[in-house]
Amino acid sequence: MQMDWVIVFVSFASILGVLNANIGEWDEVWLKRQAEAMNRTLETYEPIPEHVVTHLNVNTKRSLKEIEEESMMSNSTRRHLQKGYTGPCMVTNPIDRCWRCHQNWAENRFRLADCVLGFGYKTTGGKNGRIYTVTDPSDGDLINPKPGTLRHAVIQKEPLWIIFDRSMVITLQQEMIMQSDKTIDGRGVRVDIAYGAGITIQFVSNVIIHGIRVHDIVSKSGGMIRDSVDHFGFRTVSDGDGISLFGAQNVWIDHVSMTNAADGLIDAIEGSTGVTISNTHFTDHNETLLFGARDSSTYDEKMQITVAYNHFGKRLVQRMPRCRFGYFHVVNNDYTHWIMYAIGGSSHPTIISQGNRYSADHPFAKQVTKREVTPESEWMKWTWVSEGDLFLRGAYFIASGDKDWTKKHPELYDKIMAAPATKVAELTKFAGTMDKGKNEATTSTPPSDDLKSSSVPPQWDAKYQYEVFSKHFKKQQQALSNKLDSLVHQFERINTRPTIMQPVRGPVRRNEHQEEPVEESYAEESSEAEYEPPQRGRG
Repeated sequence: MQMDWVIVFVSFASILGVLNANIGEWDEVWLKRQAEAMNRTLETYEPIPEHVVTHLNVNTKRSLKEIEEESMMSNSTRRHLQKGYTGPCMVTNPIDRCWRCHQNWAENRFRLADCVLGFGYKTTGGKNGRIYTVTDPSDGDLINPKPGTLRHAVIQKEPLWIIFDRSMVITLQQEMIMQSDKTIDGRGVRVDIAYGAGITIQFVSNVIIHGIRVHDIVSKSGGMIRDSVDHFGFRTVSDGDGISLFGAQNVWIDHVSMTNAADGLIDAIEGSTGVTISNTHFTDHNETLLFGARDSSTYDEKMQITVAYNHFGKRLVQRMPRCRFGYFHVVNNDYTHWIMYAIGGSSHPTIISQGNRYSADHPFAKQVTKREVTPESEWMKWTWVSEGDLFLRGAYFIASGDKDWTKKHPELYDKIMAAPATKVAELTKFAGTMDKGKNEATTSTPPSDDLKSSSVPPQWDAKYQYEVFSKHFKKQQQALSNKLDSLVHQFERINTRPTIMQPVRGPVRRNEHQEEPVEESYAEESSEAEYEPPQRGRG
């Protein structure tokens, strides 16, 4: 009888792991990775996040000023900022100004790692490693990936800067699980991760994803998958996220074009922190960005994410982002479309919205914000700030909480203001992939939509909305069916094993009384021009 109870408990623990992490078996390797990730979350956390906010804003304003000064020497800059620009290479924000248009960027790819701003500022990816060139777009062997494939590259334990020898479409047969210290760099060619599973960044750190397209991602059934050179294991059904961050730290997603996934385009959950999402173009999707998946995951209180210079474009429905707990800086983004809402949340997240352009394209969805299943008496205590945002076509933001949030740090008050929202079209002009050529400006997906018309676009008719929501519910129904099938399969698989008494293992629990390490804060400077971040490096 006692042996039966142990088997049942092991089965239940395994199924619980499936629900939480798509991990079929919590072996010693996964338990160790989880414990290390929890420690990194505490180490990465910024105790005074306003310093990071200020540093990004100062750099943005400085960059705009320098561009303006340079434009005085040329009368063609205004023409260059027109939609569909096809002229010489140009830059419009501080991240791109750091590396793009340098004549030797292809010979000095590592320079990109010095350019990240926001909470992902410690990310260096594969800067300290060698270059790995992907030559084969196939994904045929999940346990022993073929050398030259992307899956073979990302499971290596050493730092790697991954590039591609030509344009290619990579269809992942199951989720691709990455190791730490990696850069996926699609510059100079066109790389599509499409028509298969997505990218999983789980219990690892220091990852850069740059210059690729992620689209038409589907849920997969799972199975035996290698996640490092010395470990593989059983994975349950994947949700169908484009890029999934699970207990990940120091991640930078930049110049990615994303559309149409079975679940979220980007999910960051379960203690993920130190994340920057920048210069990315999102279209044609329902649940765009999810930051925190469960109201019970209080570990996400350490989550800190920057969303900057992105374009949220056509046929998006909601979650740009949807937040739980944590601290989220949403700055200088262009919101041109949403059907339900743009920014939402529950479980008292702090959301700082600065210098964004919100255009309420839908006639029945003018409110930018949405608080999920929480009474007003409670959410009015949450700090949701709108500062310097531009509202078009009737858009409005319902703020709450501390109206004087900046005054907690008077030394930052004059610097913490973001670049003006009137500059958003310029800052986000080249959002998305730039895959036309080494030194050419992209024309792939111009982010600036025409905001002059006040008429209701034809795509918002009843038939279109019905199709959008019908497609969404069918996807959700199929995903739930796949999840249930996987759980049944996993339960049957576990209970067919020999009934041998073994110590019961479960997910590592963090010590609630563990002291948080003291973090070095940004140096306080009297001059905006001299305001610099701490030394860049792995957190």
